[in-house]
Order: sequence, then C-alpha cells, then structure tokens
Amino acid sequence: MQMFSVNGYDMAYLDLGQANGPPLVLVHGTLGDFRTFNAVLGPLSKRHRVISLSLRRFFPEHWDGIGNDYLMAQHVADVIGFIETLSAGPVDLVGHSRGGHIGFRVAQARPELLRKLVLAEPGGDLEPALQPTSAPPGPVPLGPRIPIAAAMVRNGDIDGALALFVDGIDGEGVWARWPAPARQQLRDNIYTLLGQVGENRKPFLKSEAQSIRTPTLLIGGGDTRGALAVIWRVLAEHIPGARTAVIPGARHWMFEQAPQEFSDVVLEFLAA
Repeated sequence: MQMFSVNGYDMAYLDLGQANGPPLVLVHGTLGDFRTFNAVLGPLSKRHRVISLSLRRFFPEHWDGIGNDYLMAQHVADVIGFIETLSAGPVDLVGHSRGGHIGFRVAQARPELLRKLVLAEPGGDLEPALQPTSAPPGPVPLGPRIPIAAAMVRNGDIDGALALFVDGIDGEGVWARWPAPARQQLRDNIYTLLGQVGENRKPFLKSEAQSIRTPTLLIGGGDTRGALAVIWRVLAEHIPGARTAVIPGARHWMFEQAPQEFSDVVLEFLAA
C-alpha cells in the first residue's frame, strides 16, 4: 500500500504490474476500497500498470461518519487530483457503481486526463428526459435504500444494513452467502453510508452524456436487475461512440463473479 496527499487528504492505493503505457486507475463504489478489484488485479496487471485507489474516508481509514467532506464533488476532485499527482499523462480509468459515476464526472470535467473510460454499471439517477417509459423489473433503486441502511447503522444493526444493501442489488440472501473477506471489506467501510446520505449526487443529464468525448466502454452483468441494469444502457445510447459489453451469468459485482471474463472485456477495449 502506498499514499498520495491529494487535496489535503492521504489517499491510499495499490500499484502493481507493468510500468509501460498509460496507468489503469480503478475506482471502487459504495462500501468498497482499493481491495474491491482484488479478483482482477492479476489478469489486468499482466499487461498494464494497475492502480487501485481508496477514496476519501474509506479503508484504511476507519471513519466514524463525522465530518462534511464526504461529497460526490469532493471525490471527483480527489480522483482528478490523484491522476494529476501521478504525473503519468492521460490514464485509463475503470469505475464501478458509484465509482462509475465518479469516472463519468471526471470525463465530463477533465477529459484531457483520460485516454479511455470503462464504466461498470455506473450508479446514480437519470434525469426525466432519460428515464425509460416503463419501470425496470427488479428491486427499487439503490438511492432510497441508503438512508434506511444508514439509520440501521446508527442503531447498531450493521449486518442488517449490509443485507439490505447487498441483497437489494444482487438478490435475497446474497449477503449471507458472501465469503468472509468480501463481507469484512464492506464492514470496514460501513460508516461511509452515513456520509452518502448527504453526498449531493446529481442525476445524469442527457446533455452531459452527449458531451463525453473520451472513448467509453459500458459493462453490465447479464443477471443484474433493476435500475442498475438500465442506467448503463441508457448512457451508452447517448455517449458518442460508446461500446457496450455484457458479462453473462454475472450481476453487479461482476469482476468478482466472473473475473477472467471481465478482465478480457476490459483488456480488449483498452488494446483497441
């Protein structure tokens, strides 16, 4: 583990693999950290220098949820500052879920920092102009569940909050079946849910998607249901030249469920 001081905060990251070519920066989602992509670090680092970072207030910090700097805009600024601190020229960026939302905002604000962009089921809301005419099958969107889970955390029901979060995305009983290391990672970051309630995340706008000029790949799990199965497809329709890929048999945490397939899709896109 290494550290960069970015915007007055020490950001932890893993740095491994080949040093030639543009770095591949990995940005985790809700309750994740630099360990989120462990299952694909091996395959990806065989051909790239891979940098997996932890966002502000995530592990290895054990945050207590107190403070006012857990904001979407702050995390976007931190990723921008991190890339600038690398001083390695334009990078390739992979963002998952909430990290995909961050990647989208980085491409929108500072396209010169990116060579290529991969969004794996980016999280967020769609503006009304982008909403499908019919509601997608599956659970309610993630956003409304966050305040409920945060209240459970405040009341000491950590596992209840995590079951609500994970099962609401990947299906009933999934949290109970997750392996111990994956469960511990989410527990290590549980208090970031308190910050996420007031993170001030803006919806995706049609005009914003149309403004993206970074070559972009959007990836979804073949078995993902609900809003997360819709958002990436809608964005792909409006980001100029966007490519898409589906990982068969996988759900939201597709890089854990099908690591080789996920890596192959990403590497093929980066090499094209």
